Amino acid sequence: MKLQSGEYISLGKIEAELKNCHFVDNICVYGDSYHSYSVGLVVPNREALRALAERLSKPDQTIQELCSNEEINQSVLTAIQLFGVKSNLHKNEIPSKIKLCCEEWLPESGFVTAALKLRRKKIQDFYQIDLNKMYAIETTYST
Repeated sequence: MKLQSGEYISLGKIEAELKNCHFVDNICVYGDSYHSYSVGLVVPNREALRALAERLSKPDQTIQELCSNEEINQSVLTAIQLFGVKSNLHKNEIPSKIKLCCEEWLPESGFVTAALKLRRKKIQDFYQIDLNKMYAIETTYST
């Protein structure tokens, strides 16, 4: 994948490395050639997510609520980014934004093959709105 800056990144290499982070059960890194950063769709490790929720005083929330909670998302993103640095990934290889996905990626859902390889197109189609939001340019207009 070639980023806007002209640098190539290996999505498979990044995913293989970041799957070792204790918060990550599965990850699909996505890059857009019109931007200089990558983003990640993360299926969180539910035990690690629940432990984080306990630490952040959110013990009674459902997985769906935790995955959509901004504080939880930010904490997991920070952990993934620190893990990426410790794993010697380059700055442009580490996702700048993530979305925690409450859906499990199983062969039955069509997100992965029977060998548990990502079906990128299916994942991208399902999460396209979220990918667009992660790449949206935040603009403030003054009147």
